[in-house]
Amino acid sequence: MDITKTDEKTADKAVEKTGETAEAKATAPEAAAEGTPEGSPEADGAVDRLVEQEDDELDDDDLDDEILAAAPAGSGVGVGGAAVVSAALGAVALTGTWTGKIVSERETLVGQISTSQSGTPAQQISEIYGDAWHATALVNGVFALLALVTAVLVLVLVRPERPAWVRAVALAGAVLGGLGLLLSVGTYFDLFLSLPTAGS
Repeated sequence: MDITKTDEKTADKAVEKTGETAEAKATAPEAAAEGTPEGSPEADGAVDRLVEQEDDELDDDDLDDEILAAAPAGSGVGVGGAAVVSAALGAVALTGTWTGKIVSERETLVGQISTSQSGTPAQQISEIYGDAWHATALVNGVFALLALVTAVLVLVLVRPERPAWVRAVALAGAVLGGLGLLLSVGTYFDLFLSLPTAGS
């Protein structure tokens, strides 16, 4: 009986030592990675510092996300105003401007002065009427080009969250500006209507 009890105690001690050895082997790499023995105050402090650092990084990421979410996207007043301006410039380019009228009248006056003495009928037509029409087409073309450039910039820079009317008005300004530019170029180079001749 004594021999059996002794064998059982020896077996229990062997099992306990085997379990302790396996646990020590499992924790040895972590302790070695920290450079301090397992269970020492230095190892516990290093683990606490790592946990605090990870928490700080997570808090910083969450704070950045909250700041981005709370940041205002902007009212879009400037973009909307630019869209309206582009449409207005396009309409002005088609209907004509006060500036174009003044430039046209000036060219007419200059032509009358230069051809009043010895100008031929062809020169009078060209300098009195032709130059005035070309000047008007040039001024309208400048307004049309401004409308087209403004509208394109608005369409390129507008954000998806902006109201739909901003993109619609900018598109209308681009169409009006392009049409006005086409008509101005055709008028300036006499593509649509040529100047009348002296015999007609």
